[in-house]
Amino acid sequence: MSYYISKIFSHIICLLPNRVNRSLGSFLGELTWLLVPKKRKRMAVRNILQCLHVAPAEAAQIAKKSWTRFGRMIIDILLYPKIKQNINRYAVIEGREYLEEALALGRGGIIATAHSGNWELLGGALARNGFPLVGVAQKQTHKNMDRFINEYRELIGMHVTYKTGVREMIQMLGQGWLIGLLMDQDAGSNGIITKFFNRDTACVQGPASLARFKNAPILPVFITENKDGLHTIHIYKALFVNQTKNKQDDIAKMTAQLTNIIEKHIQNHPEEWFWLHDRWKSVEKRG
Repeated sequence: MSYYISKIFSHIICLLPNRVNRSLGSFLGELTWLLVPKKRKRMAVRNILQCLHVAPAEAAQIAKKSWTRFGRMIIDILLYPKIKQNINRYAVIEGREYLEEALALGRGGIIATAHSGNWELLGGALARNGFPLVGVAQKQTHKNMDRFINEYRELIGMHVTYKTGVREMIQMLGQGWLIGLLMDQDAGSNGIITKFFNRDTACVQGPASLARFKNAPILPVFITENKDGLHTIHIYKALFVNQTKNKQDDIAKMTAQLTNIIEKHIQNHPEEWFWLHDRWKSVEKRG
């Protein structure tokens, strides 16, 4: 039933004016904030204080906004049937030339991004602008919701594969596709330890490892939301992983470089990053 309820809700949302949908998204964010456990809220504020060195009141505000923005993000996803008709009314691209230059090499590319802004819309906007993009997804535990979100990702133009589909990623990268990878979550025991806001954290090595294996360019790409609801996609110049005899060192250096770029983006847009994820937990548990 959840699949069909989501479809019905999406149909209704697509009939409403944009200003109504933005208000509805903001209300949804505020409402769900009340359900977030206090323990997680305190953790987010603590991490913000340690990373950004702001006043406690500002840290609390950043933590709240980093959550409540999800209300508008959910509404945007439900709007995909409408958004796909004219994506540039909802998102504009800066740095398109960097992406075009990278694809012209004929090796595909890695989109390295973070859980900042509406990363779902980021992938859709690139796809609707003609860039062949593979969205790498985490399989949802709820089967019907997994079906719904992947159907909508495909609706807006993305090809979807799960994180476990490494062979498919390698194959499609060789065919000239862009592989979109989120690289700002705690990677646990399999991660590369590097600094993030001057604190050791475990980082995923997939983007650097995949790029090195296929000698493909890596492009840091982020999306931000303006006050009027228009999103801006920021594409940065392509990076390339070193090809020395020390493979692990090559991957570690690129992972650290990408992590530093993500950190700078978060510093500029702190309210758009997901602070309620404990980015440093696995390293801290190791003691």
